[in-house]
Amino acid sequence: MGVQNQLKTFVLLATLTALMLWVGQLFGQTGFYFAIVFVLVLNFGSYFFSHKIVLRMYRAKEVSENDYPKLFRMIREVTGLAKIPMPKVYIIPSSSPNAFATGRNPKNAVVAVTDGIMELLSEKELKGVIAHEVSHIKNRDILVQTVAATIAGVISYMGVMARWGAIFGGFGGRDGDNNIGEILVIAILTPLIAVIIQLAISRSREFLADESAAKTIHDPYSLANALEKLDRGIRHNPMKFGNKTTSSLFISNPFRSQGIFALFSTHPPMKERIKRLKMMSP
Repeated sequence: MGVQNQLKTFVLLATLTALMLWVGQLFGQTGFYFAIVFVLVLNFGSYFFSHKIVLRMYRAKEVSENDYPKLFRMIREVTGLAKIPMPKVYIIPSSSPNAFATGRNPKNAVVAVTDGIMELLSEKELKGVIAHEVSHIKNRDILVQTVAATIAGVISYMGVMARWGAIFGGFGGRDGDNNIGEILVIAILTPLIAVIIQLAISRSREFLADESAAKTIHDPYSLANALEKLDRGIRHNPMKFGNKTTSSLFISNPFRSQGIFALFSTHPPMKERIKRLKMMSP
């Protein structure tokens, strides 16, 4: 699983590099050189600092075992079963129930939970959620998801730039008509590419993490019950701050998705996740 996710990360970064260089050359030699510098900085930042940016975005604060002894005991027990190092623990000051894990690898991982999830769930249910997040760490797919979210955001921004470029005639790139034509193609395709990247990675990884969590603690039903409570809790009390491009990091989409927008959720349907868990043998 680790090697597979490392390969996915490489492919995603390579895809971003190719797209950025292609877009850059549409704006002439200067644009091409700027794209090279930008993509190098972005790739480096995505790998080393994206988790810190996300934690700051959600105002998460690191806590000690003296402050939350039960939470630490629970995380230590689950990580022991999963045979990975104890991660750092962060608390998100939000009444909306949710949790996520982040970090480059198991050695520098973080588990973050909201105040709301600790109030809503029983100890067994919270343990199931912790096991889900620990599974993400063990499977090394947090880095993949963080990179994917970053790429999706950048590609979406490229689409906005392309639309402005088409309006203003390609910003003086090569061969007017051909240049504008390629920019229009970028403007149309980039939003679709961004959505496809996040959907393809996020949905499959959630099913895998649910299954791994249930097997780790030998209890699929507590996680299923937790997901039912989280689904109701988030619908009534969605996250009030943060950024929707990072919603895929959470165990459940922290923002409300209604109507046609639910089709583009980064998470699989909650009913399907719960159904799969309840079908597993204890």
